[in-house]
Amino acid sequence: MLDARILQQLTDIVGSENIAATPQDLICYGYDATQMEFLPDCVVHPDGSEEVARILKLANSEGFPVFPRGAGSGFTGGALPKGGGVVLVTTRMNRILRIDTDNLVAEVEPGVVTETFQMAVEKLGLFYPPDPASLKFSTLGGNVAECAGGPRAVKYGVTKDFVMGLEVVLPTGEVIRTGGETVKGVVGYDLTKLICGSEGTLGVITKIIFKLLPYPDAKKTMLTVFDSIDGAARAVSTIIKNKIIPTTLEFMDHATLVCVERRFNLGLPDSGRAVLLIEVDGDRDLIEKQAGEIHKLIEPLGLVQFRVAKDAAESEELWRVRRLVSPSLRDVNPDKFNEDIVVPRSKVPDVIRRIEVIQKRYDIPIVNFGHAGDGNIHVNIMIDKQVPGQLEKAHEAIKEVFQAALDLGGTMSGEHGVGLAKQPYIPMELTADQVAAMKAIKRALDPNNILNPGKMLPV
Repeated sequence: MLDARILQQLTDIVGSENIAATPQDLICYGYDATQMEFLPDCVVHPDGSEEVARILKLANSEGFPVFPRGAGSGFTGGALPKGGGVVLVTTRMNRILRIDTDNLVAEVEPGVVTETFQMAVEKLGLFYPPDPASLKFSTLGGNVAECAGGPRAVKYGVTKDFVMGLEVVLPTGEVIRTGGETVKGVVGYDLTKLICGSEGTLGVITKIIFKLLPYPDAKKTMLTVFDSIDGAARAVSTIIKNKIIPTTLEFMDHATLVCVERRFNLGLPDSGRAVLLIEVDGDRDLIEKQAGEIHKLIEPLGLVQFRVAKDAAESEELWRVRRLVSPSLRDVNPDKFNEDIVVPRSKVPDVIRRIEVIQKRYDIPIVNFGHAGDGNIHVNIMIDKQVPGQLEKAHEAIKEVFQAALDLGGTMSGEHGVGLAKQPYIPMELTADQVAAMKAIKRALDPNNILNPGKMLPV
């Protein structure tokens, strides 16, 4: 617990209206999408690097932990205050500072909502591609801290590919700037990339410089249904092998299709065993040609249905199939563990088959969908926690799913991060020497283990 003296000093830094310590306020900042809950001792809403720096210097001198938090939409508990301490919320820092249309860069604060930023640059004919599913409420600082991805990653990459520079408050309270606004720059270590994906363990992000692109001239959306998972996976490889890089290649397995069709009756064919939602963007004439080529390339691979959107409204209708997945999963079971393994594209059928074996072994439903273009599959283990033994089964199944991904040359997490949820499984993927190197970096930047302690690395 923080004593009255420390609470007063925090109040002096952020103002009485920007600090909370009552139980009803603390509850709001003690959970995220993981269903785990840890109550903080205090919540502060600083505005700017100076206030963040003062909070962290106070934390070091008084010995209390600080947990950076954006919108709290994470899937691994990366912002949860396990053990108590101060939650530092960045949502007051929510200004788009500038959009430079000459150099195609923008500078923003971490509390800007992802979709708000996308809409602002699109009004100027520019494009910020990273599109996590949480884009309507997740904040850009959280996106950088988790290195968020999204459906468009297959063509454009993930958040780190668009971060050019940062303003960061180090765990001991120093304010530094990393990177810059130039495309090239090799003076010193690449601290920008080090901070991206560090889950708030190495610094608090207070400003971000993003690279932007010209907005694509047009896009074309296709819904394709296959009679087997293998056909859908071969379609992904075939399209890319023929030098077409779609904007998105979203995958849904048979269990997903059954969930969506049962609840929403979208008219998907009964013979369908897998769906690919394919989108291409760019020059209008080029994407018309690409859509035709894609149809020709995938037709021999067990194609059951091929639908092309004629306009934006039809495109939205096709995307509806993918967006209805999450609400339909609750019909399977009330509780879910949403994991985000990644395997090489060609190994998607192999990992799905391994998951089917795991599902039968533990007799619990597992529903798979995700970003087939980059091999990122969201594995949803559906259970009812009220049924004795199901929670234990789920944890065993998760471990086997991770091992299956690793056996196929993949990773346990593509975009959700490690946080608390995946921390116990870290030794499955990282060697002792790798972990030791990472712990050395953490100790060098955070000698008192003040900032987001107990996250990412094995404890």
